[in-house]
Amino acid sequence: MTYIPKKNSYYSRSHAAMNLINMDSENRVVLNVGGIRHETYKATLKKIPATRLSRLTEALANYDPILNEYFFDRHPGVFAQVLNYYRTGKLHYPTDVCGPLFEEELEFWGLDSNQVEPCCWMTYTQHRDTQETLAVLDRLDLDTEKPSEEELARKFGFEEDYYKGTLSWWQEMKPRIWSLFDEPYSSNAAKIIGVVSVFFICISILSFCLKTHPDMRVPFVRNITVRTANGSSAWFLDKTQTNAHIAFFYIECVCNAWFTFEILVRFISSPNKCEFIKSSVNIIDYIATLSFYIDLVLQRFASHLENADILEFFSIIRIMRLFKLTRHSSGLKILIQTFRASAKELTLLVFFLVLGIVIFASLVYYAERIQTNPHNDFNSIPLGLWWALVTMTTVGYGDMVPKTYIGMFVGALCALAGVLTIALPVPVIVSNFAMYYSHTQARAKLPKKRRRVLPVEQPRPPRLPGAVSACGTPGSGPNSGPMGSGGTGPRRMNNKTKDLVSPKSGPIGASIVAISPRTVLDMNPALAMSKPLFESRGPPITSKNFKDTERNATETSKQNFL
Repeated sequence: MTYIPKKNSYYSRSHAAMNLINMDSENRVVLNVGGIRHETYKATLKKIPATRLSRLTEALANYDPILNEYFFDRHPGVFAQVLNYYRTGKLHYPTDVCGPLFEEELEFWGLDSNQVEPCCWMTYTQHRDTQETLAVLDRLDLDTEKPSEEELARKFGFEEDYYKGTLSWWQEMKPRIWSLFDEPYSSNAAKIIGVVSVFFICISILSFCLKTHPDMRVPFVRNITVRTANGSSAWFLDKTQTNAHIAFFYIECVCNAWFTFEILVRFISSPNKCEFIKSSVNIIDYIATLSFYIDLVLQRFASHLENADILEFFSIIRIMRLFKLTRHSSGLKILIQTFRASAKELTLLVFFLVLGIVIFASLVYYAERIQTNPHNDFNSIPLGLWWALVTMTTVGYGDMVPKTYIGMFVGALCALAGVLTIALPVPVIVSNFAMYYSHTQARAKLPKKRRRVLPVEQPRPPRLPGAVSACGTPGSGPNSGPMGSGGTGPRRMNNKTKDLVSPKSGPIGASIVAISPRTVLDMNPALAMSKPLFESRGPPITSKNFKDTERNATETSKQNFL
């Protein structure tokens, strides 16, 4: 019977444990993302197939055989959430990262941005709303910066002639004329024309309002002859109507002459005629200008008609010229865009008001008829509609009031419902205006010239130690070794490798340290065929024998060079 000592059994158990540790280390992978190392299991990266991390192999260019890790020059904060997505199956959005950057990182790793968890979805999609807002502001053309000649050529569609240098005199003058009459902030002359345009708009509106005042009108008197009872004739003066003073006619002639000249010049010099015609502000402009000439024709040929004064009602469209001030005021553009963006909220507000008006008008009509009420103001439901509208909008003219207790109770409910109905959608409209206004102010303060970022240069492949470059110096030149002159080398060095490279070591010595034997075999198929497996044997490398090796390699390279 043979006795087995306990230390042999202990050795076998420790050897088995070491085998388990080695097996576990083979199943792990190290990912260096932006200088931060992450370690996980290979099986974890296989959970989401068809992604960048699920196809990691040692043949990739970003694999570092010395450190046994994969290096990715990407955002480390986003990668923490990406790796957590592989581990837990839930993708969360980091709040300290901008949305477009998060989308770019997910696209690089091969993940779908729509897999973001519902708890982070609202925060994540805020950048999309911001991008839509900025796109709207771009269409509003709120920039006061003068565009370059290349941008003008692209806008007017003759960039080919601009690049060839064959622009005609009209192609050179057309953008200048357009800038003078349509872009008030493009130059000092454009500012002067803008001031003149605003002056004529204000004079036209003021004249349109003042000519309706009784003191500004001239009575139209007729001399009527009548026959008396004794057979003699008599006459008297009859004031049938009043007309505006003749001075207002001349003022309108001058103003409309300027408006006609302005709209013709802008139409001729516009870069896109179809968009110019379809513009809402331009539609108001040429309809208001056309109404003046139609009014002149009617006064000349249809003044004898009895209802000719009714035709003057259509001249009220001239007051809509105030919207032409949107070309001179960015705040008015933002206000109009706010109403466009808040169309759903405004429709909801009108729907709530109509619903409440109909309900409370019917209630107050029947409430006032229940009790004896000799002074009842609500004789019909249509009259109650007017009262309900005035009450719900908190105006309260007081022309119609309920006089019974039940009617007063209905009136109190109507006033409370009106306050709540208006208070619910209005904050959304206010927030839209604040959003557009804040983005406009931010764009105004944003510098126009941004720093240009150069594209990332691809790392060059390492050279074998001792290889002669085009300059004749081993290990130097554009494709020298990783640690040599002009080389890229490994991205990181551990402490051992850093200690091995002395400050006096040249490119050859650094290349010997940086390139591992396995890398040399991979780059040279002949060596790989002659010796398929490389095993490092011999004494460990120290600073002394490393210097000897470096000296021998340097002397060998000099002899080969000579």
